[in-house]
Amino acid sequence: MSALIKSIPANSNKIQLNRLLAALPYDEWEHWAPDLEPVDMSANEVLCEPGVQPAYMFFPTTAVVSLSYTTEDGASSEIAVVGNDGVVGISLFMNGSNTPSQAMVQSAGQGYRLRAQLAKKVINRAGPMLDILLRYSQSMLDQVTKTAVCNRHHSIDQQLCRRLLLSLDRLDTNDLLMTHEMLANALGVRRESVTEAALKLQTAGVIKYSRGHIHVLDRSGLEKRSCECYLAEKRERNNCTKLKLVN
Repeated sequence: MSALIKSIPANSNKIQLNRLLAALPYDEWEHWAPDLEPVDMSANEVLCEPGVQPAYMFFPTTAVVSLSYTTEDGASSEIAVVGNDGVVGISLFMNGSNTPSQAMVQSAGQGYRLRAQLAKKVINRAGPMLDILLRYSQSMLDQVTKTAVCNRHHSIDQQLCRRLLLSLDRLDTNDLLMTHEMLANALGVRRESVTEAALKLQTAGVIKYSRGHIHVLDRSGLEKRSCECYLAEKRERNNCTKLKLVN
């Protein structure tokens, strides 16, 4: 790597808080930065609906977004989580197809958005932005795959630990605003099952729960009680953005 390659400026309006944008080489970042609009993301805000082409591509910085799939009879289950590690609306650079999942803000925060028309130009430009989005797509596919395996083969206790860790990895805090009902919908299980699993964690001194507020007291304890899916997914996610792309 050339020592002359510039890095994204530290005063870039917090754009670099999103790991994908931070991984861009300076020239590519400079090309897209003027079109990135800062946005506030409110809890429970729907960013895009299934079967509809997204209007924007979203790059969260401090918000966390849940991607979920709903069956015809109304049952839903979370398939992936997106935070400062990624982007919502990857279908826009895949021939602009409709997204199969709903994207809803789970933890309020900030981020940036890129209009659909501009997002589609990523393909035509065929530069580093496309490269890193394709790498992220592989990471997202890995997360979706592990979620499916985890939901089928691992206990609710392990699934809950993994889900809490996914949020912790994308937030700069040990406090999570998540109700048992939200977690039950994410895992696709009964609320009573989540309550029972959370009580075990609280009794063990791993978390403290109160009215939709989960305070993680022992992160290592969560990791020990989770399954292998979490660490495997985390490795893949880190591989996606650990190296800066260069022209």
